[in-house]
Amino acid sequence: MPSSSSASSASSLWRDGDFRRLWVGQTVSQLGEHTTLVVLPLFAVLVLDAGAGQLGVLRAVGQAPILLLSLFVGAWVDRWRTRTVMVLADAGRAVVLGAAAGAGVVGWLGLPVVFGVAFVVGALSVFFDVAYQASLVRLVRREQLIPGNSALEGSRSAAQIGGPALGGALVSLLSAPVAAAFGAGFFVVSFLSIRRIGRREVVPERVERRVWRRILEGLRFVAGNASLRVVCLASAAFQFSFAAVMTVYLLFLPRDLQLSGTVVGLALAATGPGALVGSVLAGRLPGRFGYGRVLVWAALVADGVFLWLPALHGSPAVTVPVLLVVNFVFGAGGQLVNVTVMAVRQAVTPPGMQGRAAATITFVGMGLTPLGSLLGGFLAGTWGTRAGLGVAAAGMLLSPALMALSPLARLGRTLPR
Repeated sequence: MPSSSSASSASSLWRDGDFRRLWVGQTVSQLGEHTTLVVLPLFAVLVLDAGAGQLGVLRAVGQAPILLLSLFVGAWVDRWRTRTVMVLADAGRAVVLGAAAGAGVVGWLGLPVVFGVAFVVGALSVFFDVAYQASLVRLVRREQLIPGNSALEGSRSAAQIGGPALGGALVSLLSAPVAAAFGAGFFVVSFLSIRRIGRREVVPERVERRVWRRILEGLRFVAGNASLRVVCLASAAFQFSFAAVMTVYLLFLPRDLQLSGTVVGLALAATGPGALVGSVLAGRLPGRFGYGRVLVWAALVADGVFLWLPALHGSPAVTVPVLLVVNFVFGAGGQLVNVTVMAVRQAVTPPGMQGRAAATITFVGMGLTPLGSLLGGFLAGTWGTRAGLGVAAAGMLLSPALMALSPLARLGRTLPR
């Protein structure tokens, strides 16, 4: 059971109007992002008949900004108001997706345009994601980090419920331009909500240093902290393998299992309810069993469940329920890991380093995802989707193994300082 102090912190958090505006904007922005992440690959596969290699390239192009921009964005975010960064990122994504919708109406939405849209949306998403992670520390008290992170990650979970299902349905039943227009609309709503945040942020005092020096300070800080070093390595192992898994997965579902775009979206959407459960558990389990134990076991269960996928055969009446269970378990365990890791990272990082620490972990953890996507396309094209899916899923188990062998596994029931 949660303590009375944690319940009081959560209650006071929801009475804060600025936090509610951040939460609403985050929810809607993530809904737009998750809709787009499904719309673009499905449109490429189902409408443009993209092959395994092309799908791998498309996903890699969308993920490349993480590798190219994360460190710079972290250095900049520590010197800017996070509210400003988030509203500009939302505005930019709305404009780009609106332009893509217009290009689709006149018949110009070919693969080159889809690649360009994926890259720009991915770049702006890097700005938004780094900024919202740093914004929470500037808005709430230390004891509210766990309920605050649970709420924000829960909003991402809600987006995972609606985004894939809506994206798959829109591409399948209507058209990619309509789906892109919906995504643009979500970002407009997020823009309107976040720009209403009225609290003046306490931005860390600016010290005039070159951007490379600020980046190096962030790298040194993360490298010098044992817990954050392991977070980086485990995240890199997971994200690289998961990128390969998802590339093969998006080919496996419509082609091997013969599922429609709508059913693919619904199957992927099962991650959302699981993630909502994971967000709730993240507010309870670490304080009862210890942060380290929760991290290791949640990652092991969430990553290991994908090993069941290559064995799936048969009609949708058999495969779809199994897919729903797999995605639900993955969502619950993955979200439990995400919320717990974020709280640990925020607790051990000083305010003036929050943006750079988040960006450094994103850079190291997510920087290999373009290569993972390319590997997934190569595995599917060379070995077939079933064998490729099995190899990529096995690689995901390296992440919990790294955490189990590290000081991170020994974290107790309270956040480190």
